[in-house]
Amino acid sequence: MKKKDPKALHIQKGVVSPSSINPNLSKKRWKRKQRSVEEYVKGIKEGNRVVLSQAITLIESQRSSHQELAEQIIEQCLPFAVPSIRIGITGTPGVGKSTFIEAFGQEIVNQGHKLAVLAIDPSSQVNQGSILGDKTRMQELSVHPSVFIRPSPAGDSLGGVARKTRESIALCEAAGYDVILVETVGVGQSEVAVHSMVDFFLLLLLPNSGDELQGIKRGIMEMADLIAINKADGNALNSAKIARKQCANALHLFPPKTSGWIAQSKICSALTKVGIPEIWESIQQYNQQTTQNGYYESHRAAQAEYWLHESIVYQLKERFFKHPHIQEKLHEIEGQVKEGSLSPFKGSELLLKLFFDK
Repeated sequence: MKKKDPKALHIQKGVVSPSSINPNLSKKRWKRKQRSVEEYVKGIKEGNRVVLSQAITLIESQRSSHQELAEQIIEQCLPFAVPSIRIGITGTPGVGKSTFIEAFGQEIVNQGHKLAVLAIDPSSQVNQGSILGDKTRMQELSVHPSVFIRPSPAGDSLGGVARKTRESIALCEAAGYDVILVETVGVGQSEVAVHSMVDFFLLLLLPNSGDELQGIKRGIMEMADLIAINKADGNALNSAKIARKQCANALHLFPPKTSGWIAQSKICSALTKVGIPEIWESIQQYNQQTTQNGYYESHRAAQAEYWLHESIVYQLKERFFKHPHIQEKLHEIEGQVKEGSLSPFKGSELLLKLFFDK
């Protein structure tokens, strides 16, 4: 018998893997069956939050099959949408938007409403990753049976607003949520897009915001239906009152709103809940006033028309860059533009001609 070489590599026996702690777990992983359009619509109408989340995932997906399915779900859900008030909430970083929504949302559900929070999280421009941490910051609100919280990555859409937020709003309304909060990532271009999909626009500011007012675009101040000075507690209370007066003076400089509503400024503290009920009361007054004077209905119609045009532009852009002839020629045209041998305007004209001719 041949003697074993003591220098040869000797492999020790490995540690035996423990059995699964879940005896019901199947060793073979089965792929989850795709729901039908009817199953999605039925689940959404019944207020099933799992089904609603899965439908919104389809809306946000880039796969063409998912987009087609999402469009069918949205179309069938539209007739079941409940009357709602859509509220856009924005503010500078650190103003306490999530803490405010936690307190504000509790006030809303305590009044017997169903609340949906669509929070847009900033995406990394390097890897497109997103933290999606709003559910961890809204601990009490996130577990309430009458609340649905959906954090979505902003992606590369304008100003950090998720491109499909408006479709998500429609599904939430079909699920019976009569108050929709749309939180944006901060003060910037995103507010313009949010304003085009909400009824009421709320701007949160910090105490000692005198210098901050100068850094905020005039357009955002004009869009605000109510400016709330948050964190008005403790040593910051006096500063908050001064900031509120400054905001009130600034609001008087703007032209009257077409809604007939006079913009307000208030102080509040999400920590102590002071001023939160007054803000909700103002929003209800706004909703009642705009419903009575007909602005609510006309504004919703104008928003629908705006998003029709936005959808046309988006779909044309998508089809343009996915067109096989454009993909073949685009790199060449880009190279000529970079070299300076072709102007960007002439290059775009050539590509558009190729797109429409083919």
